[in-house]
Amino acid sequence: MSVSVEPTSAEAPAEEFAGATVEGAAEALRPHAEHAFAAELDALAAQDDRPRPARWRLSPWAVATYLLGGTLPDGTVITPKYVGPRRIVEVAVTTLATDRALLLLGVPGTAKTWVSEHLAAAVSGDSTLLVQGTAGTPEEAIRYGWNYAQLLAHGPSRDALVPSPVMRAMAEGMTARVEELTRIPADVQDTLITILSEKILPIPELGQEVQAVRGFNLIATANDRDRGVNELSSALRRRFNTVVLPLPESADAEVDIVSRHVEQIGRSLDLPAVPDGIDEIRRVVTVFRELRDGVTADGRTKLKSPSGTLSTAEAISVVTNGLALAAHFGDGVLRAGDVAAGILGAVVRDPAADRVIWQEYLEAVVRERDGWKDFYRACREVGA
Repeated sequence: MSVSVEPTSAEAPAEEFAGATVEGAAEALRPHAEHAFAAELDALAAQDDRPRPARWRLSPWAVATYLLGGTLPDGTVITPKYVGPRRIVEVAVTTLATDRALLLLGVPGTAKTWVSEHLAAAVSGDSTLLVQGTAGTPEEAIRYGWNYAQLLAHGPSRDALVPSPVMRAMAEGMTARVEELTRIPADVQDTLITILSEKILPIPELGQEVQAVRGFNLIATANDRDRGVNELSSALRRRFNTVVLPLPESADAEVDIVSRHVEQIGRSLDLPAVPDGIDEIRRVVTVFRELRDGVTADGRTKLKSPSGTLSTAEAISVVTNGLALAAHFGDGVLRAGDVAAGILGAVVRDPAADRVIWQEYLEAVVRERDGWKDFYRACREVGA
């Protein structure tokens, strides 16, 4: 016997993007994508005349445009949410339009979570059906739980059942998200096998099941760089179409990514404008890329790489913290001294080995680089 749940209408009007707000969303420190970019989603929905899969708010073309950016016929500018190869986004969007789930794979800091959130926001208008993977994630987080007061009072019943985000997405034809899939214990991961292959979620306690309705799909993210990772079983991996998100190809692309994200974060925190510190952003990105790649930008000097990932996400954090220092303890302009401490904290994760690598980089590269004397002095001061 199947559980009947009222599905979301497939004919949802464009206005639902603007209306799908929660009380206080405007004051949220970090609004959900569907709220932060509601105007862009509305504009895309209003001008999107291409075929849409069942219960999708936008066509695949419009979803890709939302992520990659562009200018609509009426002049509306869609800001890029992801800076990278267009084909990667097209493959990811197309996967969600099929019956295969999507696995976004990459090293830490390659915007897997960011892309996942924006895909769900554009496809379903709701990015909040989320399971956060940890070493302690139980089966209930993926399947369902119970309201124990109801369970003790009346026994197993539909009213006592607490649906997981995945169950809700199945019943309503929405997009569910599972973050850090490889951090979830292997036996819990395999809970997804039946959901993704048979598109059903059995409820043996009630002799029922939830059948996924059209529009349901799942986006998972994972990386294999962290310790303690639980490899996916071959059976589960086959249920996903895997898309690997690469690190930014060039320094200019990474500077652009960092600048865009810092600007968005800075607006919510009333921090100084990013253009005032673009030179420092470029220096942070240069340091991270050189140490990450094990060679200087000109290819002349080989370097030792520290134990940390030195990802784009960490660069964003370093610059944001530097802007806060400049705003509250400086003149509002991002300078070398504002980012030096953040870089030191990002690079030196192992106090013994990483500190030696950092000192060698400072003396052999930074000290001799034209125009970097202020950065060298600032780094020496915080590292003393």
